[in-house]
Amino acid sequence: MTMIATMTPGHIRELMRYESELFGPEAWSADGYRDELADRRHRRYVVALDETGRLLGWAGIRVLADEGEILTVGVVPSARRRGVARRLIAALLEEARTRSATEVFLEVRIDNEAARALYKSEGFEPIGLRRGYYEHGRVDAITMRKSLETADG
Repeated sequence: MTMIATMTPGHIRELMRYESELFGPEAWSADGYRDELADRRHRRYVVALDETGRLLGWAGIRVLADEGEILTVGVVPSARRRGVARRLIAALLEEARTRSATEVFLEVRIDNEAARALYKSEGFEPIGLRRGYYEHGRVDAITMRKSLETADG
């Protein structure tokens, strides 16, 4: 069973084992995560843990005024295709609602078909293209948006 919990500085060392593998040139540093966790006013980071407390994934959101932005979603390779990312996204969307956001945005690599399909299945719609957003200008990103004001949420 997967448990979602608030990310703490203690989780950073474990997630850093996967960060470069998952995100390549876009990988964040441990200090970057510590800085993100320090901003509790606008940001919330969560982790997915198995029943033994082993890290399965992590994700973060920033909410300013009525807009949320999903900043990162990572799932360790051995935990993929088990609904971990879906659970993390649900936790972020709930946080956005709690903070009175009416919409949530994200960027996803244009060549990441699995992530794009997941976000679409969660109600995100493509709204634009950011040319050269990833890999130092080599890979485009699709900007996606989800309204939180609809009846089905």
